[in-house]
Amino acid sequence: MSTALNLICENRPGVLRDIAGVVASLGGNIEYTQQFVLERGVHRGKATVYMEIDQLAAGMVEDLEALPSVMEVTVHQSFDEIYGSRVIIIGGGAQVAQAAVGAVNEADRHNLRGERISVDTIPLVGEDPIADAVNAVGRLHRASVLVLAGALMGGRISDEVQRLQEEGIPVIALKMAGSVPRRADLVVTDPIQAGTFAVMHVAKTAIFDINRVRGMEF
Repeated sequence: MSTALNLICENRPGVLRDIAGVVASLGGNIEYTQQFVLERGVHRGKATVYMEIDQLAAGMVEDLEALPSVMEVTVHQSFDEIYGSRVIIIGGGAQVAQAAVGAVNEADRHNLRGERISVDTIPLVGEDPIADAVNAVGRLHRASVLVLAGALMGGRISDEVQRLQEEGIPVIALKMAGSVPRRADLVVTDPIQAGTFAVMHVAKTAIFDINRVRGMEF
């Protein structure tokens, strides 16, 4: 498992280069990183750099703390250990809410057994906003499955669904108007059941594989 480091740094050019140089010099491989400027709290205006490293070498924390631009280094569990696999739900407000109910209830059942599955939702209206959101799923860390919950989806959304599937992320769609259901891996009429299926596909303790029912409608 990866080890996570969170650094509070000065917000200036070259900081990420210096940090990566220290990690590389000690044989560490950065498997995931994110950086943003803090907008609140005691470190407001400073940058935070979060990294997941394949191995935390002896002295790495101390060497990072010794960098002039770094003010604080803390060690944490990785996002995978804390939040686990992510189920993403996109679409209309009412349908998203119902799909989320099914996903959260099913995730709770598996998380009680020791798994870690999280659910992310965003209600959106319009072809372009939804298509842009579907496109972004492929860039989300630990995204495992997408549920499209709405009454009408097609056009650019269908194109982005196909691209996402090519990246290895399956798509579950509600039964709706438009071309998305024809592109989806699975079509489900009930939004609660759609959310449940999505989590069952991700869960290691569930006996369900979307590949065995691909193209079917429930």
